[in-house]
Amino acid sequence: MSLHRVIYSSRPFGFDEAVLSNILMDARKANARDGITGALICRSDIYLQWLEGPETAVEETLARIKRDDRHVELTLHVEGPVPVRAFGDWAMLHDPATSWIWTMDEVADGAPERADPAQVIAFFTRLRGQTLDSAPG
Repeated sequence: MSLHRVIYSSRPFGFDEAVLSNILMDARKANARDGITGALICRSDIYLQWLEGPETAVEETLARIKRDDRHVELTLHVEGPVPVRAFGDWAMLHDPATSWIWTMDEVADGAPERADPAQVIAFFTRLRGQTLDSAPG
């Protein structure tokens, strides 16, 4: 099975904790069923998500997200094959965005739309490193 990855950002519409909980619950259930793993960084002003798994499943998931009215202004940052999973242990790792991603002012000024793939991948590389560093040993 070849693995496929997409990384996108979008702006939340109607964001609150209940909406986020519903998104995470739906994502974890569907991702476990479809063989998708990944991570979600989110705040009230941005969703930044890494999805990985079988190409068809990842593409279908992205299509559902594009139709979901809780996401607006979706920007696709990275798409293509990957040799291994980066977030294989998580149906959907959730991390509230910390200060090392764009500030709210930068998001409002369009930083996600201008970001290059390396910058976006670096956010998740750092998240993965922090998660592994804090995992029980």
